Amino acid sequence: MAFGRKGPKIVEAPPVEDIADPTAWILDNEFANFVLMNTHEIKYMCMIGYTFLHGCKVFKKFKPDAPFSYKLVNLAMACTGGGILVPIFLNTVPVTLSIDAYPIAIMISYLLHTYIPSLREVLELSGIFKAVVILFYESIRAYVVTLFTGLAASTIAASQFSFPVFGPIICGTIGGCGGAFLPLDKGLAPLHDGLPAPVFSAFVGATFFHLFTQLYAEEVVDCKKKGKVIVALWFIIYAYVKAGLFSAPSTKAPEAPKTEVKEAPIKVEKTE
Repeated sequence: MAFGRKGPKIVEAPPVEDIADPTAWILDNEFANFVLMNTHEIKYMCMIGYTFLHGCKVFKKFKPDAPFSYKLVNLAMACTGGGILVPIFLNTVPVTLSIDAYPIAIMISYLLHTYIPSLREVLELSGIFKAVVILFYESIRAYVVTLFTGLAASTIAASQFSFPVFGPIICGTIGGCGGAFLPLDKGLAPLHDGLPAPVFSAFVGATFFHLFTQLYAEEVVDCKKKGKVIVALWFIIYAYVKAGLFSAPSTKAPEAPKTEVKEAPIKVEKTE
């Protein structure tokens, strides 16, 4: 018979079954891996594509004799306008000061547009090249919109509702299109002809991401990551539609130009 204190009784825990995730397919693919920018290489590549496409819009408005400083500052404002305005609203550091990769990507884009301007023509002529650049561009926009929407949701205190509703949506929208309003001397000129496509897509994306992450944070596994993928998919598809990349090429033969045949006037001679 053994005497003394007995050792602790080891109780084996019952096996824990894996939680079924019916929406796991949203993240289990290479598209999600790309738009979430899980590697630095993907992020830097998308940054260059983002700044390059902004440069295509900005450099068209420059005069040939515009100075270097004017071009570079305008390009920087167009690329990081939302990243400047929203941090000011939330009392944080603008992205141009906090992320060193942005100035590097902006400078690379400036050099490409200055010394290889033919790339802008290639973008207009090649549908494949345009689709790739838009993919890079919209991936960064989705990252920025979801980042500032989430940051505003955690910074702004709730008032009438259980969570802040309009503040994060407004911040996310500005984050995705703030460059259109900089420099500030433009005023509301970008809205004179109606709501621009980037403003509309950013508003829809910010609204969806904010409500999705606030209402389904406990029900959906990896809610924020899946919300980012869905927003990126929305941005890319909408941009492709606006760029005409989904329109089928016309197979109708061109019509021959119509030529009008003028009848010569008939002269009637009088005979006596």
